[in-house]
Amino acid sequence: MAALLKRLLWPGTPPVALGRPVGRREACLSTDSGAAVRVRFAPSPTGFLHLGGLRTALYNYIFAKKYQGSFILRIEDTDRMRLVPGAAENIEDMLEWAGIPPDESPRQGGPAGPYQQSQRLELYAQATEVLLKTGAAYPCFCSPQRLELLKKEALRNHQTPRYDNRCRNLTQKQVAQKLAEAPKPAIRFRLEEEAPAFQDLVYGWNQHEVASVEGDPVILKSDGFPTYHLACVVDDHHMGISHVLRGSEWLVSTSKHLLLYQALGWQPPHFAHLPLLLNRDGSKLSKRQGDIFLEHFSTAGFLPDALLDIVTNCGSGFAENQMGRTLPELITQFDLTRITCHSALLDLEKLPEFNRLHLRRLMSSEAQRHQLVGKLRALVEEVFGSQLQDRAVLDPAYMERIILLRQGHICRLQDLVSPAYSYLWTRPAVGRAQLGAISEKVDEIAKRVLGLLERPGVSLTQDVLNRELKKLSEGLEGTKHSNVMRLLRVALSGQPQGPPVAEMMVSLGTKEVRERIQKVLSS
Repeated sequence: MAALLKRLLWPGTPPVALGRPVGRREACLSTDSGAAVRVRFAPSPTGFLHLGGLRTALYNYIFAKKYQGSFILRIEDTDRMRLVPGAAENIEDMLEWAGIPPDESPRQGGPAGPYQQSQRLELYAQATEVLLKTGAAYPCFCSPQRLELLKKEALRNHQTPRYDNRCRNLTQKQVAQKLAEAPKPAIRFRLEEEAPAFQDLVYGWNQHEVASVEGDPVILKSDGFPTYHLACVVDDHHMGISHVLRGSEWLVSTSKHLLLYQALGWQPPHFAHLPLLLNRDGSKLSKRQGDIFLEHFSTAGFLPDALLDIVTNCGSGFAENQMGRTLPELITQFDLTRITCHSALLDLEKLPEFNRLHLRRLMSSEAQRHQLVGKLRALVEEVFGSQLQDRAVLDPAYMERIILLRQGHICRLQDLVSPAYSYLWTRPAVGRAQLGAISEKVDEIAKRVLGLLERPGVSLTQDVLNRELKKLSEGLEGTKHSNVMRLLRVALSGQPQGPPVAEMMVSLGTKEVRERIQKVLSS
């Protein structure tokens, strides 16, 4: 840094040319550009990917795919103090799990790499050199202690903290003297009084006179790492980003970024700021909420399509507000001009219903059903393991039958290995006294059911079983049909509640039902 500043104080070589000069202008932005659409999702790896980040990534992804463009993942890891180990890898893992993998990324590579800001420091140094050379930036020698005092003084006077631009007008001689004492100053960008107006594709025309409300911002820290403001401008330019879709919290900073584009002589991209995703009660999503991370939903058995569906359903950008949209449908129906300025309220209590719809769709597809069978087998072995008395329950045909019968009734595949469905995988321990408390005619009911099962030439479907069980009850004097069903349900599952008895019998199969009924007779 010291060598760079000395070179600029006593110039001998021209600065690095980084872009085409375009002069002062108002940014008039639209979506009518004939250039290729290139968008980016640029999270900071200070935590794992959560629903707010997923929504931003998804809107970028579906916008890119709608216009046959590219979706880029850029990791903004310049805040070295707050990095979380494994977060960068988790972000890309979760994007792939969600079905919206980047076209270019740290893992995938690409023509505009590297895709981690910590590996792009030379680009930021080059841009800073241009800004210093033109006078658009200057070195700041203020100590952290002085900046903290400025902040405290402002707060004590009920003012918004801001830098007082003390180092803005230092002479070359003063800079040289201070460099001898502090060779690694921070670099600040000189804010202009008149910031350019711009047309946001969501919020319309905006102009924020940033110079009147804040001091000149640091763009390059003393350790050589850039701040967000410089890094995002430099990277969006060099990566050829055509549209920046990001959270509305960055709307007020856009004028500052446009001043940087202007100072560097670069054409800015189009901007579309997305309204915030909030909790149902209007509070902000927080990383401290453990249940908003994608890893939580993945582990809990929620489907990626259900999450994509619910985070778009609660917001805007579509002609109709409907449940059950798949990713291809989201891409087809997405309309950036339909995004409103209103915050999106996320009601996670509805997520199980969204998941039920998408799980039912997967269950109705033969190819997808076979994948679900494999996942269900792994779940059964994980949950029940050595408790399995008969490994025939792991047979794919048996599992597929269970999935088809419970289609539309369960919200997650994991529900099938919950205690309510344990009877599908292990035989319940049912005592005679437990059944006798329901009806005194335990033996008679059991024998009649066995007779029904052994009747030749009868296809025991749910409809047939319902009819035959009704007849069976009618033949038992003084015994209600409801008590017969309760007794059979307990005998087959060990539980007082559950699916219809006829469905239980079809699920378990004739052989297993016979064995469980015979066990009742022998107990």
